[in-house]
Amino acid sequence: MIDISLIYHVIRGQGTIKLYVVYNVLEIFDKLCQSFGEDVLQVLFNSAEGLSTCSTDRVTFELLRFLLDGAIAVLAFVVHSFVLLAQAITLSTCIIAHNNALLALLVSNNFAEIKSNVFKKVSKENLHNLVYYDIIERFHITAFLLFVLAQNILEAEGPWFDSFLINASYVFMCEVLIDAIKHSFLAKFNEIKPVAYSEFLEDLSKQILNEQPDDRQKDLTFIPLAPACVVIRVLTPVYATLLPAGPFIWRIFWILLWSVLTYFMLAIFKILVGLILRCLATWYINLRLTRKQHAD
Repeated sequence: MIDISLIYHVIRGQGTIKLYVVYNVLEIFDKLCQSFGEDVLQVLFNSAEGLSTCSTDRVTFELLRFLLDGAIAVLAFVVHSFVLLAQAITLSTCIIAHNNALLALLVSNNFAEIKSNVFKKVSKENLHNLVYYDIIERFHITAFLLFVLAQNILEAEGPWFDSFLINASYVFMCEVLIDAIKHSFLAKFNEIKPVAYSEFLEDLSKQILNEQPDDRQKDLTFIPLAPACVVIRVLTPVYATLLPAGPFIWRIFWILLWSVLTYFMLAIFKILVGLILRCLATWYINLRLTRKQHAD
């Protein structure tokens, strides 16, 4: 098990400037691991397909290939999980600190993002990919804030929830504001009309409805394995505090009970989110069709 407290105190001992550097380095590694993870999973699926359809004389080779690809995939996602965990700890350190470290981190990191993007020459397809990366980044930030919430539940003393909500709002508002500025400049300098973002949203809506248009450039690929590992790792101590004292068998019973309840709650939540997204996607596609008909 990774000792979160040890990593936390190592990161907390760094200065604000070092925290900014650490967070940016981890963000770069996150993007690299994310891109590499997509390729690793694709190779693993191809290996599994090859193993299931190969002839009897190639079973050994295909099996070894599948095991090797599986080991590489596990290693890749372990590394990605550690990168995300370190990012979450860095963000938690800045939120808990009382020296405006969070503000300094958000300002420096977000303006560095603007600087690295706004003066680039990008095509419409590259902008489409950038929008998808920004969407995935929202999920990662949500996982980080869940980590901060879990740490506060376990370790905070006194009233802390109001402060947590304020800091979480700062993080999300800064991300939304900076992304809006970034995409505004990108669209302006590359002469991309704002209607392109409506096309991106329409394409995403068609993905939700499992439609396969011929002109689709890229699917939104979100691999939740690494963020899920981070969330499970940080929520495990929270669940441990809910276990009553008693015999080992009794504790096993409560562990299984909480696991089953959590599974059903997450399954219900996923179904509800899926239904809501499908309703919104259907509504938006119909809206786009209506606008196109009026335009014609």
